[in-house]
Amino acid sequence: MHILVTNDDGVHAPGLLALAQAMRKIADRVTILAPDRNWSASGHVKTLERPLRVFETQLEDGTPAWASDGAPSDCVALAQLGFISEKIDLVLSGINPNANIGHDVTYSGTVTAAMEAAIWGIPGIAVSLNQPEAHVSAVDYQPAAEAALRIVTWLTGQDGLPGDTLLNVNVPYGPLAEMKGFRITRQGMRIYRDELVRRLDPRGRSYFWIGGEAPIGVEEPGTDYGALLAGYVSITPLHLDLTSQSLKSWMGKRNFEGDLKVS
Repeated sequence: MHILVTNDDGVHAPGLLALAQAMRKIADRVTILAPDRNWSASGHVKTLERPLRVFETQLEDGTPAWASDGAPSDCVALAQLGFISEKIDLVLSGINPNANIGHDVTYSGTVTAAMEAAIWGIPGIAVSLNQPEAHVSAVDYQPAAEAALRIVTWLTGQDGLPGDTLLNVNVPYGPLAEMKGFRITRQGMRIYRDELVRRLDPRGRSYFWIGGEAPIGVEEPGTDYGALLAGYVSITPLHLDLTSQSLKSWMGKRNFEGDLKVS
């Protein structure tokens, strides 16, 4: 099995190193191609208006890696389009230091790298760690890496993932032995507490910064946020088809097409 590892925090982020080291326990080959800098909250990006550059680098443990000046989704596309010649069987993105739950999946470079994999017909898994907001010491990514390894090991015994789907994994912070288990969840509700900060630069010109407190969530059973709070690893299956079947039905019942018919 050939696994491509990427992230949105940059190729030298410790979460990526932990994930790559864990995957070497099960994969025949682990290839690393990740951004050369932080792309957090970059969303699903495809770079078309400038050339993309890729260069060789090394991780902290000496592992060879590739770094690109593109976004996380660019890295997956580069690999699949031929920069990596060997067939890729699985894309793993992470480990992000903070949870990606609810509406975060549309902002997250971690999740959208896995989405890019799904577009190319490759199983994609995004892995994030629910680091406590007040945590100030070094982050321990090993439990999240072990959780990801268990999920990948299970997946290798299946027939892959259904088309146009991916898994969004969020892991509670702390030792794996203290977690209650794994739960299949749905997207919960993220509550953003953003504030617009307006300031003046030294020349008196206005500039703006999106600030505010860290987002929270609505605690509901069966959701990604609810599972994390209860001490479970949350695994949320996501689908690239964003069609709202309920809204489609609602519009149909109200004769939308008939009312807008061109005479």
